[in-house]
Amino acid sequence: MRKLLLALITLTLISGTAYGETIKATVNGLVCAFCATGIEKTFKAQPAVDNVKVDLENKLVTIDTKSLEKLDDATITKLLTDAGYTVTNITRGK
Repeated sequence: MRKLLLALITLTLISGTAYGETIKATVNGLVCAFCATGIEKTFKAQPAVDNVKVDLENKLVTIDTKSLEKLDDATITKLLTDAGYTVTNITRGK
């Protein structure tokens, strides 16, 4: 029983640190579904990106990275700027 409990605790600790990061970028210039589709395709092509969601109403791009992968602010800003948008804020969380 102790071994099982220890194994469960270990798995919980390991899996808790293996999650990627959630990055939220506030972006000016988002106005239509075409904008959202273009941004989603751009970020999904990045090796570190697991998922991306564009919220047109709140002008927010939410990027989930893959486990243990990183995507720096400069890359995010460049990708969005090259696509014709202005990044006003980037926040990170788990």
